[in-house]
Amino acid sequence: MSIYSSEFGNVEVKGTIQFAIHYLQKLGEFHVFVVQCKDLAVADVKRNRSDPYVKCYLLPDKAKYGKKKTCVRKKTLDPTFNEILRFKIPVETLKTQKLNTSVWHNETFGHNMFLGEVELDLAEWDFSNTQMNEYLLKGRIKVALRFVPQTSHSHKNKGNGEVQIWVKECKNLPITRGVAIDPFVKCTVLPDTSRKSRQKTRVLKRASNPVFNHTMVYDGFRQEDLKEACVELTMWDHDRLNNHFIGGIRLGPGTGKSYGSEVNWMDSNVAEAALWERMTQSPNEWVEDILPLRMMVMARISR
Repeated sequence: MSIYSSEFGNVEVKGTIQFAIHYLQKLGEFHVFVVQCKDLAVADVKRNRSDPYVKCYLLPDKAKYGKKKTCVRKKTLDPTFNEILRFKIPVETLKTQKLNTSVWHNETFGHNMFLGEVELDLAEWDFSNTQMNEYLLKGRIKVALRFVPQTSHSHKNKGNGEVQIWVKECKNLPITRGVAIDPFVKCTVLPDTSRKSRQKTRVLKRASNPVFNHTMVYDGFRQEDLKEACVELTMWDHDRLNNHFIGGIRLGPGTGKSYGSEVNWMDSNVAEAALWERMTQSPNEWVEDILPLRMMVMARISR
């Protein structure tokens, strides 16, 4: 589930962030030393500026340890912060957390705008590594949808409509372990959680801006089923031993329910739900959008 709901705004994510992390045993504190960002997107197009700041959460329970943030830097796309953000937390607990570090434009008279994020799994982190690291801010995915209703009006073919998902490309995927990732996309149409329903793109090597142009087709849909279904697209970094989750989107009505039951995966944000609604209202036509990848609790896949 996204910790930002529908706050993302419409800024195309770009640029990098530089920070280091360190655990101080004597103080029982986790420190995030935020140094700088470079080449951020322009949030205020009219005035050609951004007023950026950085905020951090420890996940999955962001409320437990609170939000930490830097001061706002005015009128710059290359802000320097040199600030330490501190979390009071036992090291054993810290190793069960994920650090979400995001960059935002401060809007005085409206909603702050999302400029990008990086997420580190602290369970896998070497805490002897206190060196400064520079990360690409996580990007977005360009995807198109089309619903093709049944072509035959016979009762026999009543549920033969198709949902077609065209995964086009991604921009500004993060660098991990000092190199570009080997990305691929998995697709599941919920509530079907069977492994046979999962489809995926090919793996692209060392690609921060991969172009997939891969279409996935799911059949057996009636118009009324679209109110109960949700397309889950997840981005992964391919590894021979264990693939690493990068982020994803969920395209659906966002009602929190499916066929009368409450489900945690029906959590599409405003932009995701809007694309799904456009698809349902425009049968036989492709609709597309560029959406930010977000963190989420993935639906459990049955065997």
